[in-house]
Order: sequence, then C-alpha cells, then structure tokens
Amino acid sequence: MSSRTDRQPQAPAGSTAPAAGPAPDPELAVLREQIDTVDRQLFDLLNQRAQIVLKVGELKHRTGAPVYRPEREAQILGRLGASQGPLPGAALQSIWREVMSACRALERRLRVAYLGPPGTFSEMALLAHFGHGVEPVACPSIDEVFRTTEAGNTDFGVVPVENSTEGAVNRSLDLMLQTPLAILGETAVDVRHNLMTRSGSREGIVRVCAHPQALAQCAGWLDRNLPGVERVPVSSNAEGARLASLDATVGGIAAETAAALYGLAITDAGIQDDPSNRTRFLIVGRYRCGASGADQTSLILSVPDRAGAVHALIEPLARHGVSMKRFESRPARQGSWEYYFYIDLLGHQDDPPVAAALADIRDHAAFFKVLGSYPRALDQSAQVPPRTRPVSGE
Repeated sequence: MSSRTDRQPQAPAGSTAPAAGPAPDPELAVLREQIDTVDRQLFDLLNQRAQIVLKVGELKHRTGAPVYRPEREAQILGRLGASQGPLPGAALQSIWREVMSACRALERRLRVAYLGPPGTFSEMALLAHFGHGVEPVACPSIDEVFRTTEAGNTDFGVVPVENSTEGAVNRSLDLMLQTPLAILGETAVDVRHNLMTRSGSREGIVRVCAHPQALAQCAGWLDRNLPGVERVPVSSNAEGARLASLDATVGGIAAETAAALYGLAITDAGIQDDPSNRTRFLIVGRYRCGASGADQTSLILSVPDRAGAVHALIEPLARHGVSMKRFESRPARQGSWEYYFYIDLLGHQDDPPVAAALADIRDHAAFFKVLGSYPRALDQSAQVPPRTRPVSGE
C-alpha cells in the first residue's frame, strides 16, 4: 500500500524559479514610515486649508468680491520662489498653483476661454496659469475669446500677444484697443514643436499639416529632413494633429499634449528652428487687478503729429523713475499714417511714481488707454503634463 505525500509545485522543465527579492532594508523602512507620517500631516493641512477657503468663499459671496484674486495668488507664488531647497522654487510654485486651483474650485469653478481646439499652446498657457481646477472653454478665434468674456459667458480669457520669433500677435493687440476688458495677468509658454504620426515613423508621410506659424518656425528642420513633403497650413496645430490621426500619410506638428489627445506617436521632438522660442499670453477679465508688489502696467496711446511728440511721451517715465519694459509701434487701422504705441511699464498704476508718470503722459497723448496693471509672470516656463480626455471641437 503506497502512502500519499503532499508535494510542492514544481517549476516547468527548463525554467528557473523567480529570484527572491532583496531583504527589506530596515533603514529604508524607517525612512518610508517618516514619509508616510509627513504625507498624513500634509493631507490634514491641505484639508484644513480647504475648510478655510470655504469660509473665505462664503464671505466673498456676501460681499460680492471676486473668486479669483491674481495679486493674492502672485504674492503666495512669489514667496515660494525663494525656497532654499532641496525642492526648487519652480517645483513648489507648480505644486501650489494646483493646490490653489483646487481650493478655488471649492468656491466656484471658473470658466476660462482660450483659442482652441484642445491641445493648443493656448490651452497649455491656460492650465499653467490657472491650474486644472477650471473649466477650459475652447473658442474658434481670438475675437470669440474676447466676445464670450465680455458677455460674461466665461470669467476670463487667455489670448496670445507676442512670440519671441514671430513678433506681436496683431489681432490680440487690435482687440485690446477696443475691448472694455482689462489685463489681469500674463504667462509665457515654451513653444516646443513635435512631429507626430499614427505609426510613430516618418515613413510614408506625403504631407505635413500645422498652423502657418509652426510651419515657418520649423522650416529649416523640414527642409533638411522632409524636403519633398507638402506643407499644408491649417487653422491650428491641434487641427493638424487631428488630421494626422485620420490619415497615416499625414504628419502633424503640435505640442506633446496634442499627441496624447489624438492618439498619435511623436516621431521627432523639439523640431523648432529656434530652441528658445516662446509665446507670451495675456489673461483678460472684467475687473481691475490690485497691486501685488511685483507688477507691470500695459497701455496703448497715440501722439499728435508734431515734432518731439514721442519724446514728450517718454520723458515723464525718466523723470518719475519708471522703467519701460516694452515699446512697440503699430499703424492705426483707419488707413491714415498714424501710429499706436503699445508700452509695458514696471509697476502698478496705483503706485505713486507710475500714477504720476501716467498723468503726465495722458496730458501729451492724442489717445490714451491703460490696458491693465497685473502681476508679472513668474520667471519660469509653463510646463503642463499631457492631459488625456475626450476631444471636443475641431
């Protein structure tokens, strides 16, 4: 009579059993427990912050104060930029921007218009400035961004105003001349163009679709790497990515976010000819921004047609000790030979030296309009991780 014995499972012939993992390091276990303890404290403190924000929201609701105060958020972010590490200031600012965005959404989820469709650099600028606790509203044109914000259908608008290689975005400047909206903030985005296709390869591409500016900014790379391929200008880089998602023979040039949105693979990253290419965006809204302590003021003006008129405009700045950050001329659209001047000054319009300089300039100007005083952009590039969500619009 044979006896039965319990047998352990045997590894298949020719295979090896998995190697046992390294023994736990007691010192590492202690450090991880310390991290867990700090994380629990952070969780508690974040929820305490959120509870206070809810009380702030109730008070704002009773007094009619706006939910978003850009000067207040700029002051918080500015303090974080002075961090001595080991976390760099830019990393802390990125974290805290999302914390403030999530807490702000507890008061009310803001609607923010931008030049769409999703996956554009305008959307990247929006998320870099406001965080992910807002509702982005894609618009088909810069004009529509202004219209929907003026009408109160959205709380704020984000519009491109200047590119480091292509210069001013003229339509935005023209609309700033006409709009009752004020500038409440600014942000800058590194323009990093990527070639993307369905297959993740350049093979088989017969045309490349992108916005005309992107095609121009990547012309050198395209000449060297895809010399025989047709270049097709479209309404936006995101539209180029959408077309590439529908046709294996089409390549799109767009931001990394567009590849994630449209299910494409990047074949070549950073193909822009100028590696320092950046675009500056303005945040516009229906109220004035208070002083943050690190502000700038934008204005548009024109001068009478007489000798020394431009000097008379600039002289008060030197006399009152106000620095000029930007000075750009643009022809008036009435068909005359008159020019408008777009000027950025350091300081807030309520700062005494700036207020005095503006009063003197107003006396010498044929046309004068303050576009807004607002916190200067933080000295960092807007880097927003790709966000995958259903594609809406074009």
